[in-house]
Amino acid sequence: MIPLRILLALQFLAIAAYTAVVAANHGTDLFTVFLGDIAKLGWAGQFNLDFFCMLMLSALWVASRHRFRPVGLLLGLGALFGGSLFLCAYLIWASLAARGDFAALLTGENTGSR
Repeated sequence: MIPLRILLALQFLAIAAYTAVVAANHGTDLFTVFLGDIAKLGWAGQFNLDFFCMLMLSALWVASRHRFRPVGLLLGLGALFGGSLFLCAYLIWASLAARGDFAALLTGENTGSR
């Protein structure tokens, strides 16, 4: 599971750095651009819609790992709006809690997340 954690850490750092540059150059009005691209019915909008569907699945999975308890719902919102930046950090934590058990990582069983 160490290679997974390394990949997650590298992705987290890359996305954090990229986000900082974009926010500095273009501001933080992400939703207007995101939804505007979807409304244009072009490839950028198709990608955004596909990505949003993946974010919803990610949020559902995170919330389900916590049996839809309040903390799981809050973490699910983090996954929905935080994207890969949130998910990378969450998966590093969850992989440590799973102690190398990939099934536990996926389900949250025996990791304290249920």
